Amino acid sequence: MKEIPMPRDGATSAISRPSLHDAIVGRLRDMIIEGELEQGARIYEGPLCETLGVSRTPLREALRFLASEGLVELVPQRGARVRQFSARDIEDMLILIRSLEELAARLGCQRADDEEIAEVRQLHERMLTCYQQGDRLAYYKNNQLIHSAMVALSHNEPLIQMHDSLQSRLKRVRFIGHNGPEKWAAAVEEHERIMTALEHRDEKALVKALGEHLGYAWERVRDIV
Repeated sequence: MKEIPMPRDGATSAISRPSLHDAIVGRLRDMIIEGELEQGARIYEGPLCETLGVSRTPLREALRFLASEGLVELVPQRGARVRQFSARDIEDMLILIRSLEELAARLGCQRADDEEIAEVRQLHERMLTCYQQGDRLAYYKNNQLIHSAMVALSHNEPLIQMHDSLQSRLKRVRFIGHNGPEKWAAAVEEHERIMTALEHRDEKALVKALGEHLGYAWERVRDIV
């Protein structure tokens, strides 16, 4: 596994030309995750173009990309809107992603080498730094990198691809699951148990810790979705 750089939250300002597509996609994704673009809301191209300092063509390309991730819906003759999931949709996706991560944990304990596990530890430490600094968005991004990295330890490409697709759709939900100091602290403690079990290659403990963590994820959001 390659070392994954620590993500940074972008400021609200015009985007420079290098890697324009990625920059627009990343910015819109953050706006959806943080609720600046609300679920079900129509996306008005004019004001967004002005805010981001871009033309309509790259903005539309970015919206099509986010539609492929499941975060945006492209409505014929009406433009784009932020995708809205029902509570049942979210619960069902969390059930499936829990099963995928538990399977990945079993495979990872068998297939991952020590260097790969050490890279997950690096991500974990970065996430803890974000928590200590109170940076929710950076914490969330590192959190998602950790889940993706742990699934990658399985060395099972179909599993990795399926997990990535589901995780993309659950970005906003996973972010609001850390809303409030008690929920956030609980999530950090759960990640500590996950990391300890992974480093000991304790398959049973790792599956249990991940299952509990993802089960609690639904409990933390069920009343606000």
